[in-house]
Amino acid sequence: MLEVRDLSCTRDERLLFSDLNFCVESGELVQIEGRNGAGKTTLLRIIAGLGLADSGEIIWRGEPVVKSRDIFHSDLLFLGHSPGVKRELTAFENLEFYQAMHGQKDSDAIWHALAKVGLAGREDVSAGQLSAGQHRRVALARLWLSKSPLWILDEPLTAIDKQGVKVLEALFQKHVSEGGIVLFTTHQDMFEGCDNLRRIKLGNA
Repeated sequence: MLEVRDLSCTRDERLLFSDLNFCVESGELVQIEGRNGAGKTTLLRIIAGLGLADSGEIIWRGEPVVKSRDIFHSDLLFLGHSPGVKRELTAFENLEFYQAMHGQKDSDAIWHALAKVGLAGREDVSAGQLSAGQHRRVALARLWLSKSPLWILDEPLTAIDKQGVKVLEALFQKHVSEGGIVLFTTHQDMFEGCDNLRRIKLGNA
């Protein structure tokens, strides 16, 4: 479903990767690995359409993304370093806004998602009063609401405890078992002993 074809990228006159090629099929769980500065975040942002490569292209469902951008973005959920949480809204209202953007309305699903990320009891607190870690949890709650087949997640486990990691592991596995794709980076240990995790290494990882 997703193909990275002949992708090359230079930042600040430093080559991050060159002629990078890989395909990710429906039902795959893929971790991008590499040392700090290898270009992991840059790669994910390029794939998500938030950055530019020097050369190469991204193919989604057999079509170059540049020719089917609207379809690609409707099929994509991207979570980056910035949680994208509106401080003037409550946690619940942030997720209501997310649902509205995708033509959805399901309050019960929002309550469930907030409980899953450990924000039960904090649903009606203004995001401006929440910690950075709680902002990350509000962002992660979107995963339980998303109907997008492609998840691109840059360090989704930041500020998440061991129990939270297990909850996310189960959710990722559920998503790929239903035909979705999860493409992610992390510095934490995940999926130990997992036989359906594929790793793609950048640089000399």
